[in-house]
Amino acid sequence: MMRNWRELAALCFFMGLAAAKSAAAAEIKILSGSAIEPAMAISMLEKEAKIVAGSRADIAKVGIGVFVRKGAPKPDISSVDAFKRAMLAAKSIGWNDPAAGAPVSIYMLGAFERLGVAEEMEPKTVTFKQRSERFAAVARGEVEIGFNQISEIVAAPGVELAGPVPGAIQNHTLFAGGIVAASKEQAGAKALLRFVSAPAAQAIWTAKGFEAP
Repeated sequence: MMRNWRELAALCFFMGLAAAKSAAAAEIKILSGSAIEPAMAISMLEKEAKIVAGSRADIAKVGIGVFVRKGAPKPDISSVDAFKRAMLAAKSIGWNDPAAGAPVSIYMLGAFERLGVAEEMEPKTVTFKQRSERFAAVARGEVEIGFNQISEIVAAPGVELAGPVPGAIQNHTLFAGGIVAASKEQAGAKALLRFVSAPAAQAIWTAKGFEAP
């Protein structure tokens, strides 16, 4: 069995692969010490034999959520039309700096363009240069509505999930794993992937804001 997280890092990697409809570039989060180019998609890694062929396991996906200060009224975002009305009625919204590559804000900028509200939303959008502020500013009541991945919202103090972005304009990030071909602990890596992608693990992923892949 793996003895610590440092050893685990040598066994496998997880990647966040933005859905094809995302305006953001696919993000690969690599925990391996192996020399793997972050811009490569997992299928390419398989083709280049950097991960073991057929070892890919889709683990969970997470969507974009809307959050408010804890105890504050939650906007109706149950449909695209309701979401659009809620955004236009909001005094302020906030997200991480898209210029720094923040995938949620990059995607939502495109979504607002498609909804035809980009011009109205621009003057009341607060861009957080420090990532910690995306929750803290909403928790203090300085920003009315925030956007982030749901798994991070449910873990943040002082804020509450108002709900996911409506399905028609939602964007998911898929987390998947694969065994690094150069690993000397492939059996351990295989066991780990089997464990975290098993049906029994889905209840934990769901409780933490993820969905089945």
